[in-house]
Amino acid sequence: MTSKRALLPRSTPAASGMSSRSIAALLDRLDARSVECHSLMVVHHGHVVAEGWWAPYSAERPHLLYSLTKSFTSVAVGLAIADGLLSLDDRVVDVLPDHVPVDVSEQGSRITVHHLLSMTAGHPADSLAEAWQLEPDDLVKGFLRLPFSAAEGTRHTYDNSTTFILARMVERVTDRGLPEFLNERLFKPMGVDHAEWDRVKSGAAFGFHGLHLTTEAVAAFGELLLRGGRWGDQQLIPREWVELATGRHIDCVPAKDGGSDNADFSHGYGYQFWMSRHGYHGHGAFGQQCVVVPSHNLVVAVTAQTEAQDLLDALWECLLPGVGHAGSAEDDEILADRLQQLSLPPVPGCTGPERSVTARLDACAEGSALPDGTTVIVDPTDGGWLVRFESLFDVEVGHSEWREGSPLGRPVIAAGGWQGSVFVADLYVITTPHRVRLVIDATAATATATWSTLPLTGPNLLLHVRSPLMTRPDVA
Repeated sequence: MTSKRALLPRSTPAASGMSSRSIAALLDRLDARSVECHSLMVVHHGHVVAEGWWAPYSAERPHLLYSLTKSFTSVAVGLAIADGLLSLDDRVVDVLPDHVPVDVSEQGSRITVHHLLSMTAGHPADSLAEAWQLEPDDLVKGFLRLPFSAAEGTRHTYDNSTTFILARMVERVTDRGLPEFLNERLFKPMGVDHAEWDRVKSGAAFGFHGLHLTTEAVAAFGELLLRGGRWGDQQLIPREWVELATGRHIDCVPAKDGGSDNADFSHGYGYQFWMSRHGYHGHGAFGQQCVVVPSHNLVVAVTAQTEAQDLLDALWECLLPGVGHAGSAEDDEILADRLQQLSLPPVPGCTGPERSVTARLDACAEGSALPDGTTVIVDPTDGGWLVRFESLFDVEVGHSEWREGSPLGRPVIAAGGWQGSVFVADLYVITTPHRVRLVIDATAATATATWSTLPLTGPNLLLHVRSPLMTRPDVA
């Protein structure tokens, strides 16, 4: 899982001509706004000048990127085009003829690679759920069957199905699975040996979601783009494709979220990249970000459980003003010490009763992670507890420390404590942005298990503790 060597060289903010106080100001802003970050890496002039992980998240751990995966699929398309196997004008109906409905519309027959990359096929909204409902066994066919509300190429509509189809087109023309193709052409030459992929029920990679990478691998991807696709002495991605993919192809309708403008999602869309107020970024749900600012020779990688615009506002208002204004070595040391001590707040509480407690789970709460009526048993152990969810799986929970286990393949890290007669624990599905808060009332013999944020692939915790996650392509 871990890299054998660092992907990027290290330096200090001062040595790279950057103020460490601006990075500290960024951390202050995140704290003040209760923005939950899991990792942060700042790369300036090709060197990592700041890096930190909020425990229990850690450097060696891959993290689910959600739709930041789309930017990697874009690169796969660019490589297939460079190999002469695909072109921007190739039509879906020609590359995937076995997925074309017999009554395909004229517009459906005209949809090209360009339209998919720029998300300008013409559907009025994200087609994923409706296309899957229409054709449970063939998302491509369902996509082509749906009615269009705008002419192709004229309006951007964020649409997960377009990237799913691009992944299938790449696989068809290369005769390789998307993960295998990117491993061979991108990840292995870069030195990334820990790419993990969630998959749809058939076993294919989502394409629009599901890639897990370490923060450094995300930062290295951004640096590769900043260098025009060159890594060392190898041109891994054609410079022309980097420029094409990260350039604006279509306007975006200004988005609203919680009453505030999503400024960095209103500057246009490229080929599976968003244009920003400064540079461009690959974006995944809950704040997974790869931000590239060519004008400042800057790359920032973030994993988080938050709203992306809050992160981007903090980057522009706190971090960017410090670029080109070197601070002192003393400030660098203060920042480095702070970065080493980052942590998410553990659940407070004491060791509690030295006996087993049994409860039944109430799934009425919104975001319940387990079925109603599940028996939950808490057994005290040395320095913590063993929590057993009926016959489903067991989780080790630490007291004043994190305990790790892999009950069904994917690691879960947990800590908790007794608060009077109530046992509270946080179960981190640590390769994702999400965690489950378990609350057991020993007096009432009842329990709840609710997500901090609901995973887009559904609430069933069993899905998320299996590796790889296998599900329908029903991400919202």
